[in-house]
Amino acid sequence: MSRNANDLRQNATDAERRLWAVLRHRRLSGCKFRRQHPVGPYIVDFACTKYHLIIEADGGQHDESTADLRRTAWLQKQGWRVIRFWNNDILANTEGVLSVILEALQDG
Repeated sequence: MSRNANDLRQNATDAERRLWAVLRHRRLSGCKFRRQHPVGPYIVDFACTKYHLIIEADGGQHDESTADLRRTAWLQKQGWRVIRFWNNDILANTEGVLSVILEALQDG
């Protein structure tokens, strides 16, 4: 296991902790998610490998990030679907975020 992934797990944001509380232990529609999961050269916030779905929780540092655009493009070329949510949306509208994730799982 990557040391970096372990560090990220230990230093999760409030939004990541809130989302993980719902995604862990197959709590969302019985789907297994992994937290801080390595995919190629990247570590993604959450991944459902069965449906090739990645969920990213983004803070202000990600606003208009060209690195994030390159990362998303690479992940999509590998067959992953990537959904990004702002941390404040996760905290303020958790149910709405979960609805979007559930819809993506059903489309998967």
